[in-house]
Amino acid sequence: MVVKAYPSLRQRGFVLPRAAYEAGGTSGSRTRNWRTSGAGPTSAVAQNLNTLRSRARDAIRNDPWAKSTIAKLVSSAIGTGIRPYPKHPDKATRQRLTELWDDWAIEADADGRLDIYGLQSLAARGMFGDGEGLVRMRSRRPEDGLSVPLQLQALEADHLPSEKTESLANGNRIICGVEYSQIGRRVAYHLWNQHPGDYGLAPRTGLALTRVPAEQIIHLHQIDRAGQNRGVTVLATVLLRLKSLDDFDDAVLVRQGMANLFTGFVTRQAPDGAVAPAPAVQYDAFGNPTVADEDGYTPIASLEPGLLQELDPGDTVTWSDPPDAGDNYSEFMRQQLMAAAASAGLPYELLTGDLRGVSDRALRVILNEFRRSVEQLLWGTFIHQYCRPIWAAVMDAAVLVGELPAQDYQRNRRLFLRAEWVPHGWAYIHPVQDVQARALEVEKGFRSRSSVILSGGDTPESVDADIAADRQREKELGLSFGTSSTAREAARDSQDEQ
Repeated sequence: MVVKAYPSLRQRGFVLPRAAYEAGGTSGSRTRNWRTSGAGPTSAVAQNLNTLRSRARDAIRNDPWAKSTIAKLVSSAIGTGIRPYPKHPDKATRQRLTELWDDWAIEADADGRLDIYGLQSLAARGMFGDGEGLVRMRSRRPEDGLSVPLQLQALEADHLPSEKTESLANGNRIICGVEYSQIGRRVAYHLWNQHPGDYGLAPRTGLALTRVPAEQIIHLHQIDRAGQNRGVTVLATVLLRLKSLDDFDDAVLVRQGMANLFTGFVTRQAPDGAVAPAPAVQYDAFGNPTVADEDGYTPIASLEPGLLQELDPGDTVTWSDPPDAGDNYSEFMRQQLMAAAASAGLPYELLTGDLRGVSDRALRVILNEFRRSVEQLLWGTFIHQYCRPIWAAVMDAAVLVGELPAQDYQRNRRLFLRAEWVPHGWAYIHPVQDVQARALEVEKGFRSRSSVILSGGDTPESVDADIAADRQREKELGLSFGTSSTAREAARDSQDEQ
């Protein structure tokens, strides 16, 4: 197939008018040197992916602001974990699915070091820090004794080579390690059998690529452009700024250290301009015996705090005057960190803990906006790419070992797969006001009590069961707690019995 190149309007002799958008012009002084890239969504990532990832890791290891950025993004997105709330219409089945998940959650890690919620945090850390998180779902044998014969193997993005791009004989294409069918569907991932960076530590079995079916791989990454098949660290747009800022901060720190090491020089005039011979026993300017310098002659005077010493006639003291950090250091750092936080999608106040000049109302606006962006990421990316495939795989594996009825499952698989994911609850900004506002919403019918409980990271069934158990226990023990609803109900039951 030959693609015909058509000449542009300028090449065909048309006189083009001035650009309607200044940013689209090329003749002005402000845009003449503005060079841009026309790389596609995959090429723009692949050409520098390994360098970006290694520099991001270096910044996270050595730069406190980069480390804090990733840590706070992970804690805000995952917290204590994102839990499933089964939506099966049968109550007994919902209870069974919840128990099955809880049993499997502590066995989920193929390395046996984390539970499922620790794996969620690890995947989120990979997505924010490296740009991608990889998980390989490993089927296990029934005799392994797991509640569900499935475990998750967390992999770093280095296992997926960005340089592997080729066409296959069957018509499929491999783009940055991901194999696509002829209709553009992901069918496989080509992974290194061991981490390329740990090749020297692994047994000498050879570094080789393994083709793994796509249904066994979870590839977690943010999608910023249509057609993008690899992810980029959230620090990509701020790495250079953080590096320059860290170098500047180090220079200021060294300069301040030098400023604290001020030195005094004592000048003594010799009589009649002659050079005074070195005394047998040397004394400093204050008449105290002193230690000589390396030349064995020049004395080093000591300086004691709170000392006021009178010098001999003709003696003078000169102090060194090293530069200080300057008056604009604090404001300069603040502005740079504000830009870095904005680039990473994190409020400056949350990144630095600097709440100067921020009122309660302003803080609420800032946190609400940040929470909205986190929830967008959770529901649009993390839950869809990570949580839902894992839930489906757990359900399928549970059927194989008889934990779920196979015949009913095959007919109504969608009923078993329906689950509402419950992220961790956000802390109250004003506990009393926030609780009263939610209670009023429920009272006026603007939202359900279940939705309030779910937004707090709990499930309605577990909360109701705990409340019922507490009330029953209080009733049996004859406990009463002021004017609480529990106490009022216990008193009412007591009156009914009389």
